[in-house]
Amino acid sequence: MITGKEKFIQLILHPVKFRLFLFAKLPSAFFSGLKVQSLDSSKAVVTVPYQWFSKNPFKSTYFACLAMAAELSTGLLAMMNTYQANPAISMLVTGLEAKYFKKATGKTSFLCEQGDSFHQTVLAAINSGEGQVFTAKSVGKNESGELVAEFLITWSFKVKK
Repeated sequence: MITGKEKFIQLILHPVKFRLFLFAKLPSAFFSGLKVQSLDSSKAVVTVPYQWFSKNPFKSTYFACLAMAAELSTGLLAMMNTYQANPAISMLVTGLEAKYFKKATGKTSFLCEQGDSFHQTVLAAINSGEGQVFTAKSVGKNESGELVAEFLITWSFKVKK
C-alpha cells in the first residue's frame, strides 16, 4: 500500500506534473528554472540555474532566485508532511534569514535534511491543536561543492478549523 508521503514524492518527481504545478502555482520558480533534483522523506535537493531569467547585473544568480530554491527545498518537506493530513494542516512561512558566502555563477543546489523534524512538528500541531513553529536550514552549494548561501526558513503549522 502506498503512503501519502510516497504518493507526494511520486507527484513531485513526475517531470510533467511538477512543471505544471510550478507554472500554475509558482510561476516565478517555473521561469527561474528551479528543479527538484531529489526528494525522500528525510531530505530535499532543489537546484537553480544561472540563466537569463535568474541572473542579476553583477553576473551572478539573483538573491531572490536563490531564496526561492532554498524555500522550495524546505517547503517540499513541509508539504509532504501536510499532504492529505487528517485533520487538514495550514502552513506558512513566517521568517527568513539568509547568509551569502560566495557569488553564485553556475547551478546552485539547495539541500534541506530535516524531514524528520518537519514530521514531528506537524504531529505536534495535530496532537496539541496548537500552532507549531519550526525553523529549517537549507544549504546552497555550487557545482564544485563550495558553500554559496545558507538560509533559515521559519514555518508555522496549524490545524485548519
